[in-house]
Amino acid sequence: MIALYGHPFAAFAWKALIALHERGVPFEFRQVDQPEHGARIAELSPTGQFPVIVDGDRTVVGSNAVIDYLDGIGDMPPLIPADRLAAIEARELADLFDDYIAVPMQRIVADALLPDAERSPSEVARQRERLRRAYAWFERRLAGRDWATGERFTIADVAAAPALFYADWAEPLGDSLPVLTAYRARLLARPSIARVVDDARPFRRYFPLGAPHRD
Repeated sequence: MIALYGHPFAAFAWKALIALHERGVPFEFRQVDQPEHGARIAELSPTGQFPVIVDGDRTVVGSNAVIDYLDGIGDMPPLIPADRLAAIEARELADLFDDYIAVPMQRIVADALLPDAERSPSEVARQRERLRRAYAWFERRLAGRDWATGERFTIADVAAAPALFYADWAEPLGDSLPVLTAYRARLLARPSIARVVDDARPFRRYFPLGAPHRD
């Protein structure tokens, strides 16, 4: 059975969890804040980051690589389209959600975890501006689409789910972004994502910006 190393509150681990649920693949979850699993992830990953999956003798490191690997397992529709150009768009958007939504959000959160004397308001302001610019771009790109690439759920939506879930806590979407707000709501209503959200609820008290109760 596949073993997934991660944490239920971590944004990039969510991507692997969502993909596993979408593909209907049985797995054992090994939570990295448990000593034995924390020691193992330090061996499996170059920097001790996660998610990582272990499938027999094969180890796959990194959320997008994990999703790609899982597409070859199980009987549910693949998360990466078979058509070459459609696959490029899906992977492109997944990378953009990771780089321009998830990463700025994580930097804002990281700053909030620092002692007051070490925080950088100017850096936080810069990351919030990055988020607002990305929001505006995605608002235009997703107009008229149910999912990121159109009618089918893909790796792009897997990446979007944790990115937008947490980013809205760090820099709220607001009423000026109806397309992105509605898209986030569709993501959270999808069973695989709703399950991951529910599994992470016990850890919300650790979110330094104050997790809202509406989700």
